[in-house]
Amino acid sequence: MEGAWIIFVMISIMILSVQGQLKTGFYSSSCPKAEAIVRSTVESYFKRDPTIAAGLLRLHFHDCFVQGCDGSVLITGPSAERNALPNLGLRGFEVIEDAKSQLESSCPGVVSCADILALAARDSVDLSNGPSWSVPTGRRDGRVSLSSQASNLPSPLDSITTQKQKFAAKGLDDHDLVTLVGAHTIGQTHCQFIRYRLYNFTTTGNSDPTINQSFLLQLQTLCPKDGDGTKPVALDKDSQTDFDVSFFKNVRDGNGVLESDQRLWDDADTRDVVQKYAGNIRGLLGLRFNFNFPKAMIKMSSIEVKTGTDGEIRKVCSKIN
Repeated sequence: MEGAWIIFVMISIMILSVQGQLKTGFYSSSCPKAEAIVRSTVESYFKRDPTIAAGLLRLHFHDCFVQGCDGSVLITGPSAERNALPNLGLRGFEVIEDAKSQLESSCPGVVSCADILALAARDSVDLSNGPSWSVPTGRRDGRVSLSSQASNLPSPLDSITTQKQKFAAKGLDDHDLVTLVGAHTIGQTHCQFIRYRLYNFTTTGNSDPTINQSFLLQLQTLCPKDGDGTKPVALDKDSQTDFDVSFFKNVRDGNGVLESDQRLWDDADTRDVVQKYAGNIRGLLGLRFNFNFPKAMIKMSSIEVKTGTDGEIRKVCSKIN
């Protein structure tokens, strides 16, 4: 316990030097109950459906990778970000809108949708038995949301080289890449996105040879060749609702569900990080991931943020004021 306490104290110290003009406790005077309202809202949805945690985490990730962490993914409209192909499966919009509605009643025009997203992502991890951390806040909401700008989001089909390039373009290094992909420990996909790996990898009519053979049979049973493409598949076959390091063990053992996840094992740099996290399901190496994930999230959550007089504070998250 003492070691875990030291780790979280160190995280808190590092937060103080976060990039940009964000700071912890940004709403301590202007809206003291802001974080508690977001937490209680996320918790109420989580109790009904624990898989919403992964949805909220992914929503924040997709927001930050387009236009920066400015809530632009929440805006509706025919040409908005959320209508881009990579965003069609996003979930959790109703959670953010619910929290925003409560915050507008309590503190009108104060808390940004972008900050609600960042807080909800943290709370989702915490509720899933993962680490918690102090979220630097003070983001403002963007006024631009274009589906055409979402084309460069990381994809399950990306090679490891492409993944590294996309993360580097956002100021995230290889260690951040592996650590953030670790969020897939509570994620899920659908059969339609992995079926090609099971039956026609690289149009050969064969399965992806990097898939562990016993796991391949499990996936083929779960996703028959002509079955329902919308059937959900856990990205961590061992503990879908627990935020832990078994995901990395799966990648190490050839049990990665998404091709992009399994490719982390192909590159020497990313493989080294996977090995460090996968070495022990519990104990020191589990703490290592719990220490690094908050650091990586704080770094990602600071991408191209709008602060000060930039942007706006939306009254409703789905539309510009």
